[in-house]
Amino acid sequence: MKKPRKINTHIDMNLTELASMIREQIDFFPTKTRRVAEYILGNSSEIAFDSISETAEKLSVSRAQLVRVARMLGFLGYADLKNTLKRELLTQVLPASVDVQSANEEQIPNELSRLEQANIEETCRNLMRNQDSLDQFCEQAKKSDCIYCMGWGISAMPAEWFYTRFSELGLKSVLMRRGSLSLIEQSRGIGKKDMLVVCELPSYVREVTEAVQNIFTNKAFVTTITDTPAAPVCSYSSQQFYVSDHSPLFGSSLIGSMFAVHVLTSMLANSMGSDGKRALKAQKANLTDERIYFPSFGLRY
Repeated sequence: MKKPRKINTHIDMNLTELASMIREQIDFFPTKTRRVAEYILGNSSEIAFDSISETAEKLSVSRAQLVRVARMLGFLGYADLKNTLKRELLTQVLPASVDVQSANEEQIPNELSRLEQANIEETCRNLMRNQDSLDQFCEQAKKSDCIYCMGWGISAMPAEWFYTRFSELGLKSVLMRRGSLSLIEQSRGIGKKDMLVVCELPSYVREVTEAVQNIFTNKAFVTTITDTPAAPVCSYSSQQFYVSDHSPLFGSSLIGSMFAVHVLTSMLANSMGSDGKRALKAQKANLTDERIYFPSFGLRY
């Protein structure tokens, strides 16, 4: 059988070009490779948003096989293929969103709004794809001795909101910050009865990854909130949630990750039943204490 020619792709390849290239070469691929290529042709959105483990399980192939196919198609690796598909799918929905930097001042608010809406929608699809993971998050949070929340740089903001929500629900929670002790030093006391929720958006931090590795090795339950399975912390996680962080300015957008915090903690509050209701009632009473706050009208909590 004739071997497929070496394919040279580039990161700005669109979906039509990728599909055409696969169809041109597919007859020369081995059986497993062909099955993966056929799946890419018909399921680009699933490839873009599923984890590599989920796709490998669906196709009954190894993750290494998926990496090999991506490289055969000319990508640097599987993450490169996923990122290309994500970008292209987003561009199909919002074709102008990638040109925000070149938009005039009148266009910018509208284009940014459309892009952030897409970040929320993509994050929602990622979260809702696996109900078991959502249920597992809630059950683990309720039974853990303590929930530790970690983030660095912009990722510290969703981590802090997790900490705030857990505390409001009456769950013991600790916000890990770098102070007199490094994150690595703080990680040593976190063990198998504890839970870690770590937010990690680009750029990825070596100290965060090493601290998460320590916590995972100590058998704590680790939940990662990242933008891609390629994030280093994903190698040391018990469960993974993916958020969309597309932004033409300021690096990563936080809209998707903050939305994930709101969804996950809202589901947790609901799953806590009467305990959750009591905690939220107490929090509302605190916010209406006029010794501390000015009168609040119509507060919903």
